Amino acid sequence: MSTVTAQPAWKPERPVTLIVPYSPGGGTDAQARAVATELQRIWGQAVIVENTPGADGAIGTRKVTEAKPDGHTLLVQLPSITLIKHVPGTNGFDPLAKLTPVSAFSALPAVFVSNVKLAGKTLREVVNNCKVATQPCSIGTTENTARLQAKQFAAEEGIKELTIVNYKGGGQLITDLVANNVNMGIMGLTAALPHAKAGTLRVLATFGSKRVPGIGDIPSTVEAGFPSYSATTWYGLFAPKATPPAIVQAIADAVAVAVKGDAATKTFAGIGAQAIGDNPAEFAAMVKDESMRMDSLAKRFPFE
Repeated sequence: MSTVTAQPAWKPERPVTLIVPYSPGGGTDAQARAVATELQRIWGQAVIVENTPGADGAIGTRKVTEAKPDGHTLLVQLPSITLIKHVPGTNGFDPLAKLTPVSAFSALPAVFVSNVKLAGKTLREVVNNCKVATQPCSIGTTENTARLQAKQFAAEEGIKELTIVNYKGGGQLITDLVANNVNMGIMGLTAALPHAKAGTLRVLATFGSKRVPGIGDIPSTVEAGFPSYSATTWYGLFAPKATPPAIVQAIADAVAVAVKGDAATKTFAGIGAQAIGDNPAEFAAMVKDESMRMDSLAKRFPFE
């Protein structure tokens, strides 16, 4: 009589690298480092966060698509990954065709934010005032999804003279917002919240259908009458396409535990993020939905 012995779950044999294709210090980086801390504890292996910024995330993302599919090099990305193929200069490079979704570790709403000197204390008041302002209003963005959303915002709300300013990083956008060199911005809650608490910026609305708890009396975009901006921003792990399913599932299982750990819980709570830790199939469905939505927006508002 033969006995079948269950195989132990996969664990890394050497240090794991999480590639963050954006600059240090942002929301993506902060969450990646918190999750890395927990994964290191779970696996008993070093988990290194490597920032590889450039080309709106395309450089670091491409690096992971070309990595060995053994679970030791992973990518941290957000919905902007779905737009890389639409950006001029990338020659149609579609990273989603060369990556496997592993798990989303959190979701965080983007926000509409404004300088406190801009007329209007609500998003609707700001829109109405920008329509009749003698000087055109301006809105700053730092990533591809926000750039399309800014174009959508101008078109759907009828702000014909809205100036869209694209920044390479959140730090410069924040500086210009506080100085009122640009009137509004679309950014992550992480970057905006400290300045809102300091009274130098005003968060007009959080993207989504529900309010974010613990950040004060700030309506959601749906509540404020802007249902087109109901999506939240997810953050998750991707592996090279040929990574064996057993390894992908083992990493997802580790992420599900990691997002409940102390480091992740503290970081998520501090920036208003909601822990997820879903399985590969669930995350793949989330990515597919986002890709379809962004493809539609990119056709309506092509990148220049």
